[in-house]
Amino acid sequence: MFEKLELQPPDAIIGIMGMFRADPAPTKVDLSVGVFQDDAGRTPILECVKRAERRIIEAQDTKSYVAIAGNAGFNESMETLLFGGSHPALAAGRISSVQTPGGSGALSVLGHVIARARPTATVWLSQPSWPNHLPLLRLAGLRLEHYPYYDFDRHCVDFDGMVETFSRLGPDDLVLLHGCCHNPCGADLSREQWDALAELFADRGIVPFLDLAYQGLAENLDADACGARVMAGRVEEVLLAASCSKNLGLYRERVGLASIVSRNADEAETTRTNLAQMGRGIYSMPPDHGAAIVSCILHDEELTALWLTELGEMRDRLNSLRRTFADMLADRGAPVDFSFIASERGMFSFLGLTREQVIRLREDFHVYMVESSRINFAGLNSSNMDYVADSIIAVLQ
Repeated sequence: MFEKLELQPPDAIIGIMGMFRADPAPTKVDLSVGVFQDDAGRTPILECVKRAERRIIEAQDTKSYVAIAGNAGFNESMETLLFGGSHPALAAGRISSVQTPGGSGALSVLGHVIARARPTATVWLSQPSWPNHLPLLRLAGLRLEHYPYYDFDRHCVDFDGMVETFSRLGPDDLVLLHGCCHNPCGADLSREQWDALAELFADRGIVPFLDLAYQGLAENLDADACGARVMAGRVEEVLLAASCSKNLGLYRERVGLASIVSRNADEAETTRTNLAQMGRGIYSMPPDHGAAIVSCILHDEELTALWLTELGEMRDRLNSLRRTFADMLADRGAPVDFSFIASERGMFSFLGLTREQVIRLREDFHVYMVESSRINFAGLNSSNMDYVADSIIAVLQ
């Protein structure tokens, strides 16, 4: 049966992580892995999560299944977090959601619902985009295309190129947009650009497909959800995939939400049944532990306040690392202008190095990053930042 299967290449990031682990050099630095880390290089469990977890374990009296749509308290609180409690689409009952195994599960469910609803649809991905977007949506049988997003020479959003592409699209097209902290480039749309895209999408019947995996890690919870809220307010139909991996540190718990904004409440109910049935077919029942943690935190004022403090500390660390590293490279006389690093957001940016320079960093200096020169700033800390800066300047000279 399986004799015709071909050996598949290893995931690029997983492969780099493997090389890093095998490297005996005491100075080695891993800037490839896509998780938040503190100054000690750990991915910590938030205190709000620990407290919520204790409450859940003490009160829990069954391990039976939750509903196919998942934890109702989680779904309700996440919709409020994402769209805002007073959003007209929420008040009108136009939003339907299901809990999913992580943001990837949300993308998968939404992809399959798209394929059922409109088999002729095309989903447009940003160039570049998160590498897993393509295989997740391709598995749903969708046609995929790319639109220009990042200008690698100027290190900014290629908004004119985006608009020129979108001006040719119509009702058979969905455009996948990163809500904030674009992965992998870190360059985000401004409020004015979101407004312009919402007007264009509404005019041409384009359906926005938003991936909001980093809410709260760019500016704040409300500002980071601006795109989703603007689109849901001006476009009749919107899809949104959300994740709690980054902003609550629940990576291994796999906590996500798939939401669709429909044209009216009646269509939203139909959409809800299709979301649930698709989840049932893919993974049967969603896991509850992580969703129960999020629901506990978001329904308790004390835990919510604690989470906002801890989230702010994570966000401040990332933004501070960006500013400090950009200044450090400039102060050391880097032959390239890296000031763009400070204006981008989230964990990732492209340094603009060549593949050969990235390989030399790895082989000569034991500094590991993806060969596109995308780095995770959370991998920098007070003990390695000087070394990384000096190593980058060395390969540039």
